[in-house]
Amino acid sequence: MSEIGFDMKKFALAAATGSVLGLLATTQIAGPLIAQEADRNTTVYEQLDLFGDIFERIRAQYVEEVDSAKLIEAAINGMLTSLDPHSSYLSPDDADDMRVQTLGEFGGLGIEVTQQDGWGKVVSPMDGTPADAAGIQSGDLIPAVDGESLMGYTLDEAVDLMRGPVGSEIVITVVREGVSEPFDVSIIRDTIKLTAVRVRQEGESIVLRITTFNDQTMANLSDGLAKQIEEAGGIDKVNGIIVDLRNNPGGLLNQAVFVADALLEEGEIVSTRGRNPQDGERFNATAGDLTSGLPMVVLINGGSASASEIVAGALQDHRRAIVIGTKSFGKGSVQTVMPLRGDGAMRLTTARYYTPSGRSIQALGIQPDIIVQQPVAHPGDEPETTTSQFRSEADLRGSLNNDSLTEDEIRQIEEDRARAEATAALREEDYQLAYAIDILKGLSALGPKN
Repeated sequence: MSEIGFDMKKFALAAATGSVLGLLATTQIAGPLIAQEADRNTTVYEQLDLFGDIFERIRAQYVEEVDSAKLIEAAINGMLTSLDPHSSYLSPDDADDMRVQTLGEFGGLGIEVTQQDGWGKVVSPMDGTPADAAGIQSGDLIPAVDGESLMGYTLDEAVDLMRGPVGSEIVITVVREGVSEPFDVSIIRDTIKLTAVRVRQEGESIVLRITTFNDQTMANLSDGLAKQIEEAGGIDKVNGIIVDLRNNPGGLLNQAVFVADALLEEGEIVSTRGRNPQDGERFNATAGDLTSGLPMVVLINGGSASASEIVAGALQDHRRAIVIGTKSFGKGSVQTVMPLRGDGAMRLTTARYYTPSGRSIQALGIQPDIIVQQPVAHPGDEPETTTSQFRSEADLRGSLNNDSLTEDEIRQIEEDRARAEATAALREEDYQLAYAIDILKGLSALGPKN
């Protein structure tokens, strides 16, 4: 203790001297810092003066009279779109459209688009929409609409070209990987009514088909799941859950958190990190799993983006589900819609999101645990030979009967065979879904963990 003893008078003096030295040092350093900040402000003001000068020259000297309001909107949108593909200015009409879309009903084609090399790029077609019926696929590029090139258009301008009255026709030019030449697709615009979650039973498995994350998603999921479990005869009659997120372009962050929370007992769901560390958020699951811990498989593909990737990443990191399919889209950023004067809005990227293990999937996507490609059927393909085309022992004349089984056991074998044949038939229609059902069958056969 004696080594750290001190004289209070000396300490007070030293402290005072330190304060003075600190003040002098601060004064000496602050001078250049203030000067640098002043230089930066001067540069900004000079650039704003330059903008004003250009604006006035355009108004006065452009070959045709221009609309000043549209000119300013274009400048604002250009500033935002230069940041990243998801930041943009929303005019009052566009802001209204976005609010309507989150409610689940709007007019259009039914595709989620982004921009690539000046063209439109389909993130995913939405289930049951005109674009889906016309065969539009995730990853399709759209270089032109009604014969007009999209090169030079902003994303919002390209989307505006695709909008139109319900019942009107639009012809979009499509460039598709694996197809040598661009081709035209005619689509009739319609009112898009999205059912966020469709729940059905396939064999002993329940399929949760989540098409979007809007205001209806969590309510659709909880109500549909409860009803389907009741129709199945109880949770003990279900061998597992398939969460189908294929071609789900995302949507509301809070709905993704609600869905992941409903399927997890505990743990982190997602975290967001903005420019300032104090602006980050962390979302955690609360107790209660709507599936009572049943085995789970998640289906994803290149059209699964944003909120879909949040759910898939959380379930994968917590080892709550096996993720199968193909790599997801890789949109790992959060956009905040900020109202502006004049009823417009600004959509600005404000954060990146991270899965529970701390990984950012921005531009990387969620990698499935098991990669399963969806085979593309080609005209003229011969159907695969199945075992039902071969003769068996039972087909041989005079073969012995199996007298070791009861009528109930024989009935059970026949029911199992019927389910297996139904799954085999499903492979022709949806190979990835059939694969997921087979995985759940295998997990169910192993029985519950000790």
